[in-house]
Amino acid sequence: MDATASAEAPGSVGAYDIARIMQAIPHRFPFLLVDRVVDIVPDRSAVGIKNVTINENFFQGHFPTHPVFPGVLIIESMAQTAAVLVVETLGPSAAGKLVYFMTVDEAKFRKPVVPGDQMRVHVQKQKQRGSIWKFEAEAKVDGKVVAEATYSAMILDK
Repeated sequence: MDATASAEAPGSVGAYDIARIMQAIPHRFPFLLVDRVVDIVPDRSAVGIKNVTINENFFQGHFPTHPVFPGVLIIESMAQTAAVLVVETLGPSAAGKLVYFMTVDEAKFRKPVVPGDQMRVHVQKQKQRGSIWKFEAEAKVDGKVVAEATYSAMILDK
């Protein structure tokens, strides 16, 4: 994976704010797990940002005395960032389509993500064959990898 860049990558289409993310993917509160997508390079990569706050409902039970952002939700943040990349890559032909997980491989969780952290999810497309896309991703907090995974998804009509 590429190192954290301070400027947009060449070929980048700019950022998706939360309103544009909600136009691109169907997820909504409480399951919208990406706040901004930056450095989108169509058909190649994107960086999603998730601001982790104590106000999120899952912290009531995970864990009340030691709140930790659940690993499965880190993976979901990766998938949602990838979904925005797919929508940007496909353009108008992505209208009305959904991105479904098929596999999650080689998931590793290296450090807990806690309230107050800003998680940056670096997604890179590995390959695409028809409606099936494969990605690799790293989640970072303060430039340090906290989680990583490879996963594939299928793009389908609703």
